[in-house]
Amino acid sequence: MRSRAAARRGAAAESDTAARADRMPEGDSAGESIHGKPSAIGNFFKRLGQIYQSWLDKSTPFSAVRWTVTVILTALYMIRVYILQGWYIVTYALGIYHLNLFIAFLSPKVDPSLLDDPDEGPELPTNQNEEFRPFIRRLPEFKFWHSATKGIIIAMICTFFEAFNVPVFWPILVMYFIMLFCITMKRQIKHMIKYRYLPFTHGKRTYRGKEDTGKTFAS
Repeated sequence: MRSRAAARRGAAAESDTAARADRMPEGDSAGESIHGKPSAIGNFFKRLGQIYQSWLDKSTPFSAVRWTVTVILTALYMIRVYILQGWYIVTYALGIYHLNLFIAFLSPKVDPSLLDDPDEGPELPTNQNEEFRPFIRRLPEFKFWHSATKGIIIAMICTFFEAFNVPVFWPILVMYFIMLFCITMKRQIKHMIKYRYLPFTHGKRTYRGKEDTGKTFAS
């Protein structure tokens, strides 16, 4: 009797295990059908980001072409705002954003005023015997261009939505922006003079090694 009961229990356990095994593939397939779309969408955006990053990497050495495209986009945006006679608050926000980017582009990566020793700041040498210290920007040129271009594109997109067309007296915005620009640039120039650094590389002395004449000497 005991052997028969044990056999029945073993058969019941095997049937239960088989039923669970039959249900498992259905759950897995259902899970794949539920989670399949998010994974496909994620892969699509990931691939799109990789393509976008590859184009950015290819455009890195062509600074003149990049900035020319940005200037053209800026001109198109200004023409659109002039024709529509609106979206002045968006234009003002874009100008403030570009001003902040420009100040970060002119500023050193390490603020000399925060250092204990002012002589350790990113200043240029005053004579030939001093060690050359290269100027490292807080915002590199490529990131400056990338952020400025994205700002223009976002502002252009905002002009297609009436919700961003806030009525405002635009001459006041222009005057306030000019005042803010002058005050900010005056402060930046004083900072440059105080800590003796120049954020531009044009006109600086460059050092070259001896040129190879290609002549060979017979031994």
